[in-house]
Amino acid sequence: MRTFDDIFDIAAVRKSGADALNELLVAPKSVVELEGVGDDRWLACMTKCIFQAGFNWKVVENMWPGFESAFHGFDINRCVMLHDDDFDHLVANKNIVRHGTKIRSVQANAVFITELAKEHGSATKALANWPPSDYSGLLNMLKKRGSRLGGNTGPYFLRFMGVDSFILSRDVVARLVAEGVVDKTPTSQKAMADVQEAFNIWSEQSGRSLTEISRLLAFSIG
Repeated sequence: MRTFDDIFDIAAVRKSGADALNELLVAPKSVVELEGVGDDRWLACMTKCIFQAGFNWKVVENMWPGFESAFHGFDINRCVMLHDDDFDHLVANKNIVRHGTKIRSVQANAVFITELAKEHGSATKALANWPPSDYSGLLNMLKKRGSRLGGNTGPYFLRFMGVDSFILSRDVVARLVAEGVVDKTPTSQKAMADVQEAFNIWSEQSGRSLTEISRLLAFSIG
């Protein structure tokens, strides 16, 4: 496995030099910044990523004011208490994407966020303070306890919120394969542990965040 500096040099050639590359390696939000985010915004972002999965992202973005209105600003307590009549109205609401299973996930994830809040004081504290060195554990937790947060949905949700994260895009996986970390897109817990270890090593070598390293790996290929 190459060192961080070696991969940085490969990416720098592709991106017209080290200075240009560094401008592209945007850092995640700090824990302090993340702790200022309300639990309703975590639920909102979860919902947006769930509805965008397998769908036209631009359509969801354009309809987003309708989602905010339909789900009452993603007020956690109101979303937890959604009942059958509410779901009937939501499925018929032309201001949102009328996907019944994804609509149901809003309530399920509101319950999930409420559980995190009971355990940690707020969902924000739980998610903002999760150690980057165990990011794969965070993804596993989202998959197991949340609704429809597996696959790429959980990673994109965390990235959009500004959490220190890596996304296993095609180019990132290609670099991981080239470095002998995995031999294909990682799906097993063992493969994810190997990916996490590689990211942790590169982070120790460079002092960079998972987010920056993830982007660097992608730029070294694409």
